[in-house]
Amino acid sequence: MTAETETAAKPASPNPSGWRPSAPATGEPVAAPTVTGNRALMLEEPLLFEIGRRDQTGIDLEPAKAVATRLGGLERNGVDLPGLSEPETVRHYTRLSRQNYAIDLGLFPLGSCTMKHNPRLNEKMARLPGFSDIHPLQPQETVQGALEVIDRLAFWLIELTGMQGVAMSPKAGAHGELCGLLCIRAALEARGDPRQVVLVPESAHGTNPATAAFCGYRVENIPATKAGRVDLEALKARLGPDVAAVMITNPNTCGLFEPQMKEISDAVHAAGAFVYCDGANFNAIVGKAKPGDLGVDAMHINLHKTFSTPHGGGGPGSGPVVLSEALAPFAPLPFVQKSDRSYKMVEEETAHEQGSDSFGRMVAFHGQMGMFTRALTYILSHGADGLAQVAGDSVLNANYLLRSLEDVLDAPFAFSGPCMHEAIFSDKGFAEGFSTIDVAKALIDEGFHPMTMYFPLVVHGAMLVEPTETESKANLDQFIAALRSIAERAKAGDPALKAAPIHAPRRRLDETLAARKPVLTYNNPAPDGSSTGLGAHFGGG
Repeated sequence: MTAETETAAKPASPNPSGWRPSAPATGEPVAAPTVTGNRALMLEEPLLFEIGRRDQTGIDLEPAKAVATRLGGLERNGVDLPGLSEPETVRHYTRLSRQNYAIDLGLFPLGSCTMKHNPRLNEKMARLPGFSDIHPLQPQETVQGALEVIDRLAFWLIELTGMQGVAMSPKAGAHGELCGLLCIRAALEARGDPRQVVLVPESAHGTNPATAAFCGYRVENIPATKAGRVDLEALKARLGPDVAAVMITNPNTCGLFEPQMKEISDAVHAAGAFVYCDGANFNAIVGKAKPGDLGVDAMHINLHKTFSTPHGGGGPGSGPVVLSEALAPFAPLPFVQKSDRSYKMVEEETAHEQGSDSFGRMVAFHGQMGMFTRALTYILSHGADGLAQVAGDSVLNANYLLRSLEDVLDAPFAFSGPCMHEAIFSDKGFAEGFSTIDVAKALIDEGFHPMTMYFPLVVHGAMLVEPTETESKANLDQFIAALRSIAERAKAGDPALKAAPIHAPRRRLDETLAARKPVLTYNNPAPDGSSTGLGAHFGGG
């Protein structure tokens, strides 16, 4: 190919503010439906029940010998599962996996969820023998290296947050919230203080009031200002002898830092209460600010958000809770304790060791070893300067999105200054009948997972976008171009937007019907060919 023909063969650059019409241009060929339903490498895949037959299996088995039952009439009469061969099974799940979006495929802009790249170095370390193949009931002398990893990670979490202690056993963010509030309740009970109210600002995460209610507290809201931050005067006015704690998210769910955080903490402490900080957004300030310096008493840390462990981890996640000097004695059991020559897991309360005031035990075992190993690898490979850059780049990327889109999407808090790790937009200004859901569905056609929709509730038609620090400027520019195009279509009232997605394996669902009347079991088709099986509430293709 010559240089001239090579140049001519390159596709034109996308127009960031343009969009293609819903109908093909004159002379453009229209794709005909295929016999199989497949579209090139996008393969149509039926249900397992529609592939296999119940009267056969993928492997020959000898007939089972008749044995006397001990189930008292509760025997299962046939499993009623389809039998598939090995290649049929492998192809089925591989084809399904191709229809699932993942961080290894592209930008995952979920706000408040922090879907960042998981470095493969972390995965390699987590799979080392001695970490991946140990058992929680092994003798402690045989797992000294694993206990040291837990101890080292605990040290760095305390160091990075400026706190005095840490509970490593909570399995997730909400579990960490529960741990923090149980520590607060234990501290109040120790001083004979029967406080019953937890204050939660409107800009906090939704799990905060749920956790407080689960712990038996009465929850009261604190309003937000027009700038999207906690109304300090309203908070001060509500503080009193019945308030046990304030649960605050900082940076908050509007993607904004609370500049009056220290003043909030001082007011809460003066009233005899404690400050719980939702640390889900710690990745925006790690290496830059220490929650302990801001007066926080307890804060959970989602390891997947800040330290890149997989989101959910293919099993239990991890949500360690750092604690102030006032709450550290009440941390749950068990915990790792270092002696001169070894590490040990302290699992029982004693009057002579740390843990004598513990509120008890939250879980059977100490924590998620794989998540601990990945997080410590991330911390050590980045170092102090690298972790500070993580925060800086996540904030830079979010503000780049905010300023690149604020002229075409309503940004309700753009006037109050830079955002932190995530930017928030609304559906204000769209043509009548168009809303956030239309933007989200159109993003699927553009090859992106939609952003977080309709959250936080303080913004109507909210679109919460978090790019994370792991995305390049080129990736962000592509996402910005797609979102600008869709926003302009929503403003212009393009009717084709209502049909999106049109390129996905499935079109729009009847989401209301699917939520209210979900079909969760597969029923055999009726003799006339009709079916009430799975998929009956999925429309549009």
